Amino acid sequence: MTLVKPTRLLLAGLTLLLSAGAWADFSASPEQARGIAKEAYLYGFPVVEMYKTLYAQAVDKGGPNFKAPFNRIGNTARVFTPKDTAIITPNSDTPYSFVWMDLRAEPLVLTLPEIAEERYYSVQLIDLYTQNFAYLGTRSTGNRGGHFMVVGPDWKGQQPVDIDRVVRSESNIAYALYRTQLFDEKDLEKVRKIQNGYKVQPLSQYLKQPTPVAPAKISWPKPTASMTDGPELFRYLNFMLAFAPAQDSEKDLLARFATIGIVAGQPFDLKALTTEQRKALEDGISDAKAEFAAFKKDKVDTHQVTSGDFFGTRDHLNNNYLYRFAGANMGIFGNSADEAAYMGYFVDNAGKPVNGAKHSYTLHFAKDQLPPADAFWSLTMYDAKTKLLVANHSKRYLINSRMLPTLQRDADGGVTLYLQHSEPLKDQRSNWLPAPHGPFYAVLRLYLPKPEVANGQWKLPALTPIN
Repeated sequence: MTLVKPTRLLLAGLTLLLSAGAWADFSASPEQARGIAKEAYLYGFPVVEMYKTLYAQAVDKGGPNFKAPFNRIGNTARVFTPKDTAIITPNSDTPYSFVWMDLRAEPLVLTLPEIAEERYYSVQLIDLYTQNFAYLGTRSTGNRGGHFMVVGPDWKGQQPVDIDRVVRSESNIAYALYRTQLFDEKDLEKVRKIQNGYKVQPLSQYLKQPTPVAPAKISWPKPTASMTDGPELFRYLNFMLAFAPAQDSEKDLLARFATIGIVAGQPFDLKALTTEQRKALEDGISDAKAEFAAFKKDKVDTHQVTSGDFFGTRDHLNNNYLYRFAGANMGIFGNSADEAAYMGYFVDNAGKPVNGAKHSYTLHFAKDQLPPADAFWSLTMYDAKTKLLVANHSKRYLINSRMLPTLQRDADGGVTLYLQHSEPLKDQRSNWLPAPHGPFYAVLRLYLPKPEVANGQWKLPALTPIN
């Protein structure tokens, strides 16, 4: 089979993105700019937050979080610890594998090995908007393995006969995030063997055909500490949008963004703004942050909306940019609802923010009311300030369903967990999840959740302060 030459994405000018050259006109009035900046911040935050991880894992070869160059797989044959800082709110149940995909020149073929039926694994395919456009693995394609081809928005070739499935990304830069379930420390060698069976090949290599012409080299702008806090975000947003053709449903929105200088592949020069223009952008971003804070307090903390609302395909999200922002802000790269359910503990049973310096807490699951999941469940602790795992001398970052045989049962057959900073009484230590000496949150994850989670039959118990 011959390869069809892909349409090339024109990236001229990307290397000038952060320079002070000519850029799109700022034609909006200050009043208009404030409203547009609010929209653009909610829209662009996930894209730029994703760029932080992209740069750390695939570009910054000397950095502590580097995994592998583009179109190659990086395996982490261990679970995450507080030292892992490239992804906020990570899970620590499934060792990760990572592939940052550059699909401009040709598709990639991802090969999965066959694994035992009792083990969960998945490959989450994410576009640069943080939308989950497809899944491979236990739920979606089974544990039998296979060959799967990921193609970019411009590819127009034919599916090779031995490819099991073709999935299309709407962006030319995309992310494949693998999760392989780890049963316990003794199981690590088996996980490592499974990871060694994950293969990634350009289509030409897979078909043993000539390599197509290499795409233009990309000059990746270095992240800054404040890149998602203010108008600087729009510089990185312009850069990233060059890798994704505009969607019909967003053309009017992008036209509005252009009136404040947000244009795919164009520089965004903060120094060219007047004081009034910059203040309008800053005020709009403040408005966006305030809207999210109110939404989190009223809807997220009270569990009126769930993680299933924040993560999924473009069709699922239906261009709800506040929801997409919420997902990226609280736990970027979260799974879609069919794959996993996430339930956050940000407040206690009285609606007060949880804080390990002020209280210890209990979480009680009644008999026969443990989290219903076909794969497994896990409760993980995070520092609210860093959104990372909490360092503790026990090196315990979670309690999961695989640990049930070692947990102390209540007299009624239920299970009570202790979320607190200080070490509890001896008979409670097996059920202790160490908290920081300050604000925290915990996330309950259910992998392959059962129907009673989505239909509301199973009720999430609340965190209760210990007097």
